[in-house]
Amino acid sequence: MRRRTEDVELQDVLPGEAGGWALGSLGAAANAVTVLRRTTWALIVAGPVLTVWVLVSRPAPVAPVAPVRQEQPAVGQSAGPGGFAELFVSAYLAAGEGTEDSLAPFLPTARDVTLRAAPGAQRAQELAAVKVREVSGGYWSVTVAARVVPSGATDTKAKPEGRSGSEAGSAPSRAVLRYFQVAVRSGAGGALSAAALPAEVAAPVSGEAPALAYGQSVPVPAADPAGQTLTGFFAAYLAGSGQLDRYLSPGTTLSAVSPAPYSRVEVAQVAETGTNDPGAQQSTPADGARRELLVQVAATDAAGQERPLVYAIAITARDGRWEIGSVEGAPVLSKGSARADEKEAQ
Repeated sequence: MRRRTEDVELQDVLPGEAGGWALGSLGAAANAVTVLRRTTWALIVAGPVLTVWVLVSRPAPVAPVAPVRQEQPAVGQSAGPGGFAELFVSAYLAAGEGTEDSLAPFLPTARDVTLRAAPGAQRAQELAAVKVREVSGGYWSVTVAARVVPSGATDTKAKPEGRSGSEAGSAPSRAVLRYFQVAVRSGAGGALSAAALPAEVAAPVSGEAPALAYGQSVPVPAADPAGQTLTGFFAAYLAGSGQLDRYLSPGTTLSAVSPAPYSRVEVAQVAETGTNDPGAQQSTPADGARRELLVQVAATDAAGQERPLVYAIAITARDGRWEIGSVEGAPVLSKGSARADEKEAQ
């Protein structure tokens, strides 16, 4: 009878404390199942709605950035066809039998070319496009100067003028200045190509010296305030002697040549627009006055070698002294010369 009583007591304990788990009542469990079932159905119903919301609210895709197209030089610009012709002439001079394919990047018909010379028998030491003439839209004739030396030559001195052919042949290591004419065309997308192999031509005829707008060149008087400014400026600009800024007008930005290539600089002569006597203006200048000068400089390097240099300079007056307003990119041409140049360009 005692054993049965213990079993009944054990059955009363198990539902709440079996194995240390708090099982709770059967009613609470039923309520939990109901909540879980309703939550599951709610998620099933809301699934399509959430999917649509995600699609609608997703940020629009960013369009890929198109690469920037490098434009070819416009018609009339010589940088593109000129540089292309230089590279073509360099490859042409170095090419030979069996290496015709090296011309393919420049000449589309290179597969039809047959060369007889030995490859590498000569090379171009220096090249420069000296003339670019537009034949028609997108089609140019380019004259390239090439200093040509035989393979393995180290002597870079050009052949002196007036030497006979036999004398020239006796010094095969000397560089010879030769000229080649190349026809360059612009195709689809601005791609450049050669229309044919280069043609060797005579040296271009030298043009006449342009007429400049300056008067006579004269030595700079020691008492000329402008001459003193020029002397100090060039000493600082080319020889690193003194502060450059003290000679510049406000707003003028200029850096000295660095490292300084010369140890001594002298202003040799000066010419001025509108007068043959630049030294006549020695009185105190009025503020805002402007003068355009062509300055000849004698610059001597550390080895004692003197070299002449010419600068187009504009000076302006401020507080009774002359200052450097600008260093121009080119001398001023006379009006007649400028009109002639414009007519020739047309």
